[in-house]
Amino acid sequence: MPSTNENKNILNEKIEVVLNDTSYFIDIYDTALGSRWLTALKDNLLQKKILEKNFCFLGFPASSRNLTFLVRELNRSVEQINSFKFDPPYEKLQFFTEDDFQFSANLPIGKLDDQMGLRLKHDSCNLLHRHFENLQGTAWKLSNFYKQADNETKYAIRQLNNLCHEIESWVLSYRKSVIDPGWIRPSQITTFLNAPRYDLKDKDFELFKQNRYNRELGGVYLHWSQIGKTLLEVYRDENAPELDESICSAITHQRYYSGEFDVEWGKDIQEDDAEWHRETVKGFRKWLESNGYDWEEPKLSLGYIKLGQVDLYRSFGSEKFEHVQEIMSRNLNIKEMKILSDKTISCKYPYTLESNEWKNIQIQYLRKGYESYSLR
Repeated sequence: MPSTNENKNILNEKIEVVLNDTSYFIDIYDTALGSRWLTALKDNLLQKKILEKNFCFLGFPASSRNLTFLVRELNRSVEQINSFKFDPPYEKLQFFTEDDFQFSANLPIGKLDDQMGLRLKHDSCNLLHRHFENLQGTAWKLSNFYKQADNETKYAIRQLNNLCHEIESWVLSYRKSVIDPGWIRPSQITTFLNAPRYDLKDKDFELFKQNRYNRELGGVYLHWSQIGKTLLEVYRDENAPELDESICSAITHQRYYSGEFDVEWGKDIQEDDAEWHRETVKGFRKWLESNGYDWEEPKLSLGYIKLGQVDLYRSFGSEKFEHVQEIMSRNLNIKEMKILSDKTISCKYPYTLESNEWKNIQIQYLRKGYESYSLR
């Protein structure tokens, strides 16, 4: 789907996201899914759903939420989970160090395969994600471990997932900031606690095929609102493994949408323009075929559904990545969200990550049912 408004019909309603010192504006494409998704977002705003601020802005290398901070937060969650007496017992989780997630800066740093300095260590991320899946279960079948856990432990289980993905994003972007700053991949994951999910309709799946894995600066994409790994994540993170029962059990294909969204804050990635991206998709397609998957099967949800586009000129006065990146890096906090129409709908988010009450706000809200529908 093209990002320019003249090439795509857009809805009359606009979205304004208010940050610390600026706002940006989103145009939503006029599709059946776009309209239903916007209705779901309105409901989240009207119901005053809690915005999940500690899993929102990912891959900004200058953020104070660096690897040292994230590993410290992760170990607090590990300590809480290990202290809970599950029946039957769950294995004790190891405590993590920064070295578990990132190769040393003393190693050669570059683009060649043997230049490992600052690269992400996928094994620790995969282990962490498997612990999360075992303890949480799936969106359609919660684990018995999760059901019996107290609220503090449920919260800690949730953080295994959030922190795993935040660590992955930070390490990848930090390394890029050292060797190739123009290709860092910052993004925004906009999720709400206990946001309702809805089944995708048959026609919606064709939208995966229209966009595939292209990403555009300011592109707004359907959020992955379920637990489990996509086929692309398995291919990329586990080095194109031969699929067995254990790996297949962790794979899910997107079935739901919610009034949640992701925003791409990195430069455009198109197969036609980026050779490395083209080669990744080519290798992925070959791997799919060797494991019995059909690239043309829409229900495999192979791609990202593009819902709309940030109006970059209106929001930032420029479509240049460096300019947008500089402004966004100073505004990593959402204060308010509005849907602008004849009758504006808005919701303010006065809480911040710096607040001592942030953890308690989440736990108190999640206590109503303690199953978030915005897990990845």
